[in-house]
Amino acid sequence: MNSSLLVTISSYRLFKGCRISFRYYFLLSLSLLLSACDEPKKQDSLQHVLDTGVLRVGTIYGLTTYYNGPNGPEGFEYELAAGFADYLGVKLEIFPYYTVNELFPQLDNAHLDVIAAGINVSSERYAQFRFGPAYQNVSQKLVFKQGDVRPRELSDLTGDFMVVAGSGHSETLRNFKAQNPDLSWQETNDKDSEELLEAVLADELDYTVVDSNILALMRRRYPELSIGFSLSQSQGIAWATSQKSDDALRAALIEYFGQIHQSGALAALEDKHFGHVRQFNYVDTRDFIRSASSKLPQYQTLFERYSNDLDWRLLAALSYQESHWDPKARSVTGVRGLMMLTLNTAKDLGVTSRLDPEQSIRGGSEYLATLLTRIPDRIPSPDRLWFALASYNVGLGHLEDARVLTERQGGNPDMWVDVKKRLPQLRQKRYYKTTRYGYARGHEAVIYVDNIRRYYDTLVWLNEQQPELLPAEADVEDEDPAANRNISDTEFDAQTPEISKDNSSLKAPIPSTQYADKKADVEMLKDKEETDKSHNEKSAASTPPEIEVQTTTDVTPDQTDKIK
Repeated sequence: MNSSLLVTISSYRLFKGCRISFRYYFLLSLSLLLSACDEPKKQDSLQHVLDTGVLRVGTIYGLTTYYNGPNGPEGFEYELAAGFADYLGVKLEIFPYYTVNELFPQLDNAHLDVIAAGINVSSERYAQFRFGPAYQNVSQKLVFKQGDVRPRELSDLTGDFMVVAGSGHSETLRNFKAQNPDLSWQETNDKDSEELLEAVLADELDYTVVDSNILALMRRRYPELSIGFSLSQSQGIAWATSQKSDDALRAALIEYFGQIHQSGALAALEDKHFGHVRQFNYVDTRDFIRSASSKLPQYQTLFERYSNDLDWRLLAALSYQESHWDPKARSVTGVRGLMMLTLNTAKDLGVTSRLDPEQSIRGGSEYLATLLTRIPDRIPSPDRLWFALASYNVGLGHLEDARVLTERQGGNPDMWVDVKKRLPQLRQKRYYKTTRYGYARGHEAVIYVDNIRRYYDTLVWLNEQQPELLPAEADVEDEDPAANRNISDTEFDAQTPEISKDNSSLKAPIPSTQYADKKADVEMLKDKEETDKSHNEKSAASTPPEIEVQTTTDVTPDQTDKIK
């Protein structure tokens, strides 16, 4: 009988009489089985972590890995690492580096227990290190600047080409070199992927290669980044452990990722960081950044004044989604103003004219705050906020219907990642006939929340990171319509169709200045009269705010068939 199996059996007999949890017995058994063919005695990696009470995780600085935000450490990899440390019941120590090449020697020298840095599991790396389970898939995209000639294959590359040294991208290019002897590129340790993308925009480089998840986030800031072609199909992202240690820590990784996958926590975390950027619209992103420079300054002080406990940039992002910062915006359903309030809601909030920017912003902020208080306290952030935003669009009653459907179908009604899959069902008869409030365009609420999240992320970056990059409206030239021909291959990784966004129906025509002033006065007076009339009609019977449906025309009809 295999010696490792004998040890496993004897270990079970030993643990059976001791007060040791089944989890640690499982980890020991799994690690012994994984290392059954390894004869030399290796370091007990898991026991070392438990004895010291510290998990040492190496990572790299980056948008998707680890960075210091306004409220402390942030990043997808950081949150996964913090969860693993909690799972083991130990303290987390993060050791951020600037390049991947610096990380692997630290793992070999036992200065790190694990590397969590968004690493592609390539064949070369797989031969040198042990990896946990893949928890995300990305592809490698060749990126160029919008407006330049699009390369469609490696033989089309004629300019300056640079990638990060030691990355999976350089390994991929080396593999292609044999079939493409003329292929040449440079490698750098002085810049990361984000800096190389900025160099492409600054015309310092013609091409670079970046992972699809990083590109999805960066294009919200720089819509001029375009995809030439994919260098690779989807590759797994996983954490690395040392070959010099045993498999006990890797066994713990397998169990941890299995648990958060089963519970839905992994899907929720992935949705938090990447769920809202899977779709990219070049025109919409460019227009938003342009509007942030030309329109937002007129209302920024009002957003700041009435945001209360909310982030004013979130309130501004909500307003842009509703009206594109047009104070006279009006939808076919009758909602009006910067925050697109209904007559009933406006009167409940003391808004006498929805066309008055200050009243509209104050009312919209108070309404969103009220919705937040009606979301169950047990729902954690940021899901509470996503639920409140969805309620702003589709109504709290319909949101509750979607949560009921989620629970019926075995999902978690307190997780946005599960509920947003059921919201589109509210327009399908076989589902909405079983709900309390019936039919609703729930698919629009999903798009609505994703759009606000994208606008908010972009505003945070423009406001905190590089405010000098806000473009001036006068400096932006009209784009050739043909410039959009290269935006089809923009998905996160799943080759999903692009969602087109046309908000022209929300924008009022631009009259002459004198006529506009007179018309604005008339419209504000008319809206005040409508509000007063609504108040009189409500005196006999009032519609509860929580079941009031608020809709906008921000979604074009062709999106209906594209949302999944």
